Amino acid sequence: MRTIYKICPASAWREAGQPAVAKQIAALRKPTRSAWLVNRLVRADPEVTRQIAALAADLRDAERTMDGARIRELSAARRRLVDDLTAQALSVLEAPPAALREEVMATFDSALAAPEVAASLGTLVRAAHWSGFGLAPAPGDAPPAGPQEPPPPAPEKPKTPIPAEAGAERERRRHEKIQLAERAVVEATEAADAASVAEQSLEDTVRRLETELAEARQRLVEARRQSYRAESRRRRAAAELGRLSE
Repeated sequence: MRTIYKICPASAWREAGQPAVAKQIAALRKPTRSAWLVNRLVRADPEVTRQIAALAADLRDAERTMDGARIRELSAARRRLVDDLTAQALSVLEAPPAALREEVMATFDSALAAPEVAASLGTLVRAAHWSGFGLAPAPGDAPPAGPQEPPPPAPEKPKTPIPAEAGAERERRRHEKIQLAERAVVEATEAADAASVAEQSLEDTVRRLETELAEARQRLVEARRQSYRAESRRRRAAAELGRLSE
């Protein structure tokens, strides 16, 4: 059973004099169901991101060298990996709808195509869809567009000297705020995960209770039918007894 983490609401951080942290917490968005399933798998199994990164690198290398046979081989491997990761992500659900399966598949496929999607795995708020052709270039892969003149240097602004002690204190406060914000993001993410698990559990419970209710209604109909038949037999027997007693 997972622990439900409690987080400090944005108002509490605001009252504590941390408006920047409060703003970050308020801006946090609950991931969609498909994004949560992908995030859950990636966080539980670091091997997922390594598999995606390795296959994406092989695919880009094959496209760069225009190796047709290698591209076909890796394209088949891509489909197998997406299918396998999708099955793993959906394994926590009893009967995932087709639309949800498609969103999860599209997200893993996009992670193989676009480095920015791969980098966001684990912190997604919605499903990803890659609409480009082929693979997006990895950082450093794109050739330069051509010689460009360097921009003119910006005029230097006069710098006001800052006392060393004041600068150190400002830096210390900045680091403290960053640490508080990072902690708030982690706690909020854990709370979102726990809420999503609770939501899925309640959905399963509702489906089970709906099935039990339908079965109980069927038994009630049958019991009423048996009661009606028994009452009819009782009335006929009573009438027959009365006739014989006359």
